Amino acid sequence: MSAAEVLPTPTGPEAGGPQRRSGSFWGDVLRRVRRNPAAWVGAVVVALFILVAVLAPILAPYPELATPGRENLRPTSLPGIGDLPEFPLGIDRFGGDVLSKLIWGAQASLLIGIISTFFGLVGGMVLGALAGAFGGWVDSVIMRVVDILLSVPHLLLAVSIAAVLGRTPLAIMIAIGVAQVPIFARLLRSSMLGQRSADYVLAARTLGLGTGRITMTHLLPNSVGPVIVQATLTLATAVIDAAALSFLGLGGGRPETAEWGRMLTYAQAELAIAPSLAFLPGICIMITALGFTLLGESLREAMDPRTRKR
Repeated sequence: MSAAEVLPTPTGPEAGGPQRRSGSFWGDVLRRVRRNPAAWVGAVVVALFILVAVLAPILAPYPELATPGRENLRPTSLPGIGDLPEFPLGIDRFGGDVLSKLIWGAQASLLIGIISTFFGLVGGMVLGALAGAFGGWVDSVIMRVVDILLSVPHLLLAVSIAAVLGRTPLAIMIAIGVAQVPIFARLLRSSMLGQRSADYVLAARTLGLGTGRITMTHLLPNSVGPVIVQATLTLATAVIDAAALSFLGLGGGRPETAEWGRMLTYAQAELAIAPSLAFLPGICIMITALGFTLLGESLREAMDPRTRKR
């Protein structure tokens, strides 16, 4: 038997063979997401929503507060879908173009959703990082505060905060963000507690690194992935909550302001003569929330080792 038959044949780039693909965690997650049809549907919906919101000044036929159809108002009827060529989706009780308001409403929903989720993400990460890094009495105090926030229903907490802060869009953003803080805090804390006993953390402590440095350079970067995925899911809730608070009259601003929840509020009086005024913004809210939910759930499933599809 020759030496060539005994020694294993080398593989890899140094032997001219095929190079094995990197098995990085995020690379695997991205590959699983690309294979998931629900992720594609969610990504397309989210992309269209963001595109419409960003390009609203270009796509909308009329400015946000314009009322070009005021002369077409009638006491017992409103022009609906297809009744007037210049207003393809009809007009509302103020004479505003419904199509333009839906487009501008996407921009308002995106702005409120992103800023409120950012508030909740930052607040939750600060509390979760402190609880997960220090443990002990710090963990106990922070988690009891989080438990108190969780004991109040999500929407009721947001309504209470918005009512206290005043009827402004900023108040809605803060209210929704505060209601989301417990979600991110608990998720980051649990993720960091799972990482604290890892070998790399023990090695860092052996080398004499302090708790703050270990947290910022090791624990937090390795624990933040699930929190970012949760933020995608929470955006769907933020869009719904923003519409709900505006529907309850906590959004402030002028009555003809283009916002999906506000459109639903004023559409109640015209349900009998113009039901599309309620259906159209409701459909926009539903589709947008569904898109963020599908994308977020696909990311969560791809990152969960118990549900990964090989």
